[in-house]
Amino acid sequence: MTGPATFSVALANETATARLMAEVALLIGPGDVVTLSGDLGAGKTAAARALIRYLAGDDELEVPSPTFTLVQSYELPPFPLLHADLYRVEDPSELEEIGLDPLPDGTVALIEWPERAPGAMPTDRIDIALSHRPALGSLARAAEITGHGKAAAQVERLAALRSFIETSGYADADRRHMPGDASTRSYARLLKDDASLILMNAPRRPDGPALYAGKSYSAAVHLAEDVRPFVAIANGLRARGFSAPAIHHADLESGFLITEDFGGAGFVEGTPPAPIAERYQAATDMLAALHGETLPKTLPLPQEDYAIPVFDTAAMLIEVSLMPEWYLPDRGAPASDAQRGEFTAMWRRLLDGVAGAKRSWVLRDYHSPNLIWLDQRSGIARVGVIDFQDTVLGPEAYDLVSLLQDARIDVPEALELALFGRYLKARLAADPEFDPAGFARLYAVMSAQRNTRLLGTFARLNRRDGKPHYLRHQPRIWTYLGRSLAHPSLTEFRTWYQANVPAPV
Repeated sequence: MTGPATFSVALANETATARLMAEVALLIGPGDVVTLSGDLGAGKTAAARALIRYLAGDDELEVPSPTFTLVQSYELPPFPLLHADLYRVEDPSELEEIGLDPLPDGTVALIEWPERAPGAMPTDRIDIALSHRPALGSLARAAEITGHGKAAAQVERLAALRSFIETSGYADADRRHMPGDASTRSYARLLKDDASLILMNAPRRPDGPALYAGKSYSAAVHLAEDVRPFVAIANGLRARGFSAPAIHHADLESGFLITEDFGGAGFVEGTPPAPIAERYQAATDMLAALHGETLPKTLPLPQEDYAIPVFDTAAMLIEVSLMPEWYLPDRGAPASDAQRGEFTAMWRRLLDGVAGAKRSWVLRDYHSPNLIWLDQRSGIARVGVIDFQDTVLGPEAYDLVSLLQDARIDVPEALELALFGRYLKARLAADPEFDPAGFARLYAVMSAQRNTRLLGTFARLNRRDGKPHYLRHQPRIWTYLGRSLAHPSLTEFRTWYQANVPAPV
């Protein structure tokens, strides 16, 4: 086990404290513990309030000191948080009475006065010790930040993040919380001089167990394991006239970026959210334009070229295997060895049959959460794309499926068909040899592949990662899957799924 990691920072005022706590918030997640120690008036409650307000996205949120209640609970957008004050604790045994021993799972614990129960503090934690610094001003404080156990790596990353922000010239920028996604990345808006930029914290993805021919899942299916693919694809898209964020500052080794901020104008509206037809039309046109180009297989980066991986049969087979691995057990219908063998053989035959299809850049998650409407631009440049680090070389139909069978919102079948026809018309206009029937079959295959994978992915996010809210999308995915399995070339799949795959709840 490595020793603790420590660094110190000078904080001129409460604003500087708030910026530090925003950076801490970028790097913590459910299960983490942050302690705040220091004399009376050292700024512990101000630091706690800053972190909670940042995570809540509300500068006016009332955050009372829990001195008398001992524990205050918050259901914050990224995760639940417990704010505890142990000043009045006389004996560590009292922690069990107030719900802090053991600490609840899936929650961030923010604890003031940890020295009142030192033996009860977990081995893995971040300690922030605050002290007065009158020589620097009446409001000045110093913070000594120490990471113990597994949290030592978080504190080392926090020091690197602060250095990156300072070197980039944004140490005095205000921070605003941004929602994350299903990945390990986190984001903040940096506001300075009436301008807004995006800070991306993209730590290297843990390799995970080597379950797939000696590779982790992410490596086997070609998911980005660091920030380099994002930078390479962003530059490649912009060089061809497509709207990806400009990269203003980058630390490729550590995984920190400061990028252009596209704002928050989305592609859906209403309650429940529904597609904005004009914007979906532009997004469809953008794909038709992208697929009409001859695109390189490698892209330049500062130190070496980035080779875009191929979305081959092996990778697509591993993706669909998530359905029997996670979804079927979740529905109380685990697959037998014989069923798994049938499933794999059936999918291998189908995917080998499309292996020769023309390959393009497959951005992988080209759907409403990752598209921003840029009204001040024109044509397809109005489609801002923000999530493409998992780009592969694969079938052109894949991204059209992502868009028109959006996993998170209902796309009416009539709109899907209209936009599908719009795409075919654009491709035929640019290339008279384009094969609409062949593309329609490929679209059905990629729909079956993607939606099969998503059933498993969302079950895994629930079971393994404690993210049950993804389950609400499974009925929609099931509907999309039914549409694709209606294609005449997928009769075998339709029969097998009807016999072996229960519908989601």
